[in-house]
Amino acid sequence: MSVEKINTLVVGAGQAGIAMSEHLSLMGVPHVVLERNRIAERWRSERWDSLVANGPAWHDRFPGLKFDDVSPESFPPKERMAQYFEDYAAKLKAPVRTGVEVKQVERHIGRPGFKVTTSEGVIEATNVVSATGPFQIPAYPKIVPETDSIQQLHSSAYKNPGQLREGAVLVVGAGASGSQIAEELRKAGKTVYLSVGEHYRPPRSYRGRDYCWWLGALGLWDEVKIKPKKQHVAFAVSGYEGGKTVDFRRLAHMGVTLVGLTKAYKGGVIEFEEGLAGNVAEGDQAYFDVLREADAYIEQNGLPFPPEPEAWDLLPDPDCLKEPIMSLDLGKAGITTILWATGFTFDYSWLKVNAFDEKGAPFHKRGISAESGIYFLGLPNLVNRASSFIYGVWHDAKYIADHIVIQDAYMSYGKT
Repeated sequence: MSVEKINTLVVGAGQAGIAMSEHLSLMGVPHVVLERNRIAERWRSERWDSLVANGPAWHDRFPGLKFDDVSPESFPPKERMAQYFEDYAAKLKAPVRTGVEVKQVERHIGRPGFKVTTSEGVIEATNVVSATGPFQIPAYPKIVPETDSIQQLHSSAYKNPGQLREGAVLVVGAGASGSQIAEELRKAGKTVYLSVGEHYRPPRSYRGRDYCWWLGALGLWDEVKIKPKKQHVAFAVSGYEGGKTVDFRRLAHMGVTLVGLTKAYKGGVIEFEEGLAGNVAEGDQAYFDVLREADAYIEQNGLPFPPEPEAWDLLPDPDCLKEPIMSLDLGKAGITTILWATGFTFDYSWLKVNAFDEKGAPFHKRGISAESGIYFLGLPNLVNRASSFIYGVWHDAKYIADHIVIQDAYMSYGKT
């Protein structure tokens, strides 16, 4: 029985997989993209109903296709984003096969390439690109027993306020997801507590330009100006309701009670770490750093951007920030749901190759792994801070496609 053979097999048909397919096609590399569900499935079924893109339509797209029905300055809803990638794949005539799961990848012995076992049979590939992205397995601390009466949901399973039980909600995690969900729940009439840890809080826009524009103008996408960077810091930016700066004081003044980083649970009581005010202050500092750098850039380049003095104003500190709550008895507080907006972890159990470090994380440089022929795409900081965003993944894919062509040339070289 014949086995299908291909030069490059791409795993995943989200933004990373579609970008990879475009560059492989442009460079004439035979390839196939396998997707276990639908194109851009996570946008469709693993996000809440009101989610929109975190960047405006002029920016959160690939160079080859604009949104034809969305204002450039608006933030496309999640279903429109999914349709965008489906349309892009159709435009490319990308060789995407949906409903095909990659179960295992293992290196051949004594010959180049890999054996890829899928739900529809075996494929042999010279190269394999993991384009499964950073949002694979929901991650949250297992401090509250599943047997406890409290409802627990990860943000990937949350859809809308009507899904939750009657009662108050503790949202754990104050990045893009947690801050938006907390606001939505509060507007739906819920009593909401929001657990805030370390975070990076930039302005949504400043002096007439969106933050995505400032990231490019100030060299922040590429991190040209090197600064010490903390790991696992939540990125608090939102396109919610037309796009606005995430402001924890504003949330508190509308009725969301801020608490510190969730630390422990015992006997129905949640405990929080100290440092809430310090974490909010660090977020403020990051916010003001962007404003200062933007002002200096405008002055240096003589740009006619209107002043925005009100951007420098902070609301008064709410009581929950001045006198933080250190513990909550869930029963007494009426909390019936904990919503974990605490991110994701990787799942590479299917990739049986020597491409990982001692902690099980991909070992690579710019997506080129320690295992020749294995590549990673779409991961946070793969190259820079843009790498897990739509804008950045397209450019990272171009670099990887070029590397594949170069390596194929080495393998096909014959000395004359």
